[in-house]
Amino acid sequence: MKTLYLDCFAGIAGDMFIGALLNLVPSHKVLTEGISKITALEPSEYELVIEKANKNGIAGINFDVKLNHEHEHHHEHHEHEEHEHEHGHHHHRHLADIESMIYSSSLNERIKRESIRAFSLLAQAEAHVHGTTADKIHFHEVGAVDSIIDIVGAFILMDALNWPRVLCSSINTGSGVVNCAHGILPVPAPAAEYLLHGLPVFASGSPMERTTPTGALLVKILADGFCTLPPGKIMASGYGLGNHESPDMPNVLRALLIDSDVKDSPEGLIQEKLALLECNIDDMNPQDYELVNEKLFASGALDSWLENIHMKKGRPGVKLCCLCEPGKTSQLALIIMQNTTSQGVRIHELDRLRLKWELEEINTSLGKVRVKVTRLDNNDEVIRRVPEYEDVKSLALSLGRSMWEVRKVIMSEI
Repeated sequence: MKTLYLDCFAGIAGDMFIGALLNLVPSHKVLTEGISKITALEPSEYELVIEKANKNGIAGINFDVKLNHEHEHHHEHHEHEEHEHEHGHHHHRHLADIESMIYSSSLNERIKRESIRAFSLLAQAEAHVHGTTADKIHFHEVGAVDSIIDIVGAFILMDALNWPRVLCSSINTGSGVVNCAHGILPVPAPAAEYLLHGLPVFASGSPMERTTPTGALLVKILADGFCTLPPGKIMASGYGLGNHESPDMPNVLRALLIDSDVKDSPEGLIQEKLALLECNIDDMNPQDYELVNEKLFASGALDSWLENIHMKKGRPGVKLCCLCEPGKTSQLALIIMQNTTSQGVRIHELDRLRLKWELEEINTSLGKVRVKVTRLDNNDEVIRRVPEYEDVKSLALSLGRSMWEVRKVIMSEI
């Protein structure tokens, strides 16, 4: 499994995210050609600046959007209504206008879907700050171009990386104050603060805004979990440079592409780090465990099960167990505590050795069936093929035959 790890030790902004990921893709054309597919954006409106540069002795990529009619560089004026005094003479674009621009592009459906989801969340954040509704939020023409390129560009690069799992460090918000249309306000700025709800944050370094609304938005949308550097092999890395100067901490975002499957076993087994969550429960309706398991699997649990135990005073109880990747422990532990009567969850780090497997769709005389094909990691020889239970069940129901009859036919043909 490929993991993109965002090291936000000095914060995160949209231009920093794109600069960091540009180090990881084969060509910068991935971004420039992708943005050109947004035909509703006039090429005369903007110019993309992609250049190698240096920040406090750290080499990386500086990404910027040069707005030709402004003759200057703009770095994320994304608290749109708060900057109204700066660009009041420009036309406004509402959320529906931006959605239409993205829908009409020739980008693939996942990029469109994620971009629109991100803009909707950004509009919700702005609406919360200003006490209005998302449909009434207007993005100034200048700010809208910046926002569209930063947000859609981020998903274009994620698509180029084949949508790896994203894990993130705690986020450095910075400190001090930011000057906006409503006066001087503390960092993080209002929209950024709203988007950071529920995420792990801290403040370090000389006073400045280190995490912008767009940076917070991208983490909110993309991050599957928060942790220190996850185990695996670092395959590539790069720095995205920000536009601030900081004497004690470089204004950069580090991105690392990690192969999370550690393949050191000479026997051809895949070795990986996992976490086991568990808690003991003796006062819960047994019928309620089904929903807990559904929520855990929907949020990325690898497995979830119940064990019968005896607790204090001989009372029978249940141990709820959940196996997951290390980056998902907090998220899944919270689900357990919100949906059971447990007041806490134990976490055990463990190693797992497993076989390599993949799902293949195979045509049989009864219909198409997904089959789990298992191999050693250092050998193409198949150890076993097992049809997916849900596919066998679906065929048995549709054909009016028993499970064992359907499975016997499928096994003879695969």
